[in-house]
Amino acid sequence: MGTSLKLTHTPLPASPAPDPNHADCRGVASVLSRVGDKWSVFVIMMLGDGPKRFNELKRMINGISQRMLTLTLRGLERDGLVTRTIFPTIPPRVDYELTDLGRGLQQPVMALGQWAIEHQEQIAAARTRFDERNEP
Repeated sequence: MGTSLKLTHTPLPASPAPDPNHADCRGVASVLSRVGDKWSVFVIMMLGDGPKRFNELKRMINGISQRMLTLTLRGLERDGLVTRTIFPTIPPRVDYELTDLGRGLQQPVMALGQWAIEHQEQIAAARTRFDERNEP
């Protein structure tokens, strides 16, 4: 004798309306994912004192690949934080510079970067303690 399955419909309550106080969370999350990305933070910090060329940025940001720098600059440009200016020379010269919007972000990003520099040893020590307590 086999098992018989009968399809049934179970009504579910309607989803509650989104809380109007949190309606912009997705938009804010999207912005924070861009400006909170480690490479974006470095690029914004490096552009803080004026325009830079691509290779200059690449040399200044230790560990970033050419592809990642390209993607980061494109994303920052798309979000209106960086401008890309092409000069008609041979070879073409391309400069990247913070926009007014990007310069407005410079102070909080610099503060975050400075905080990370000042506390990296404490964080490394905390990670070591945590890992030692939680080893299998």
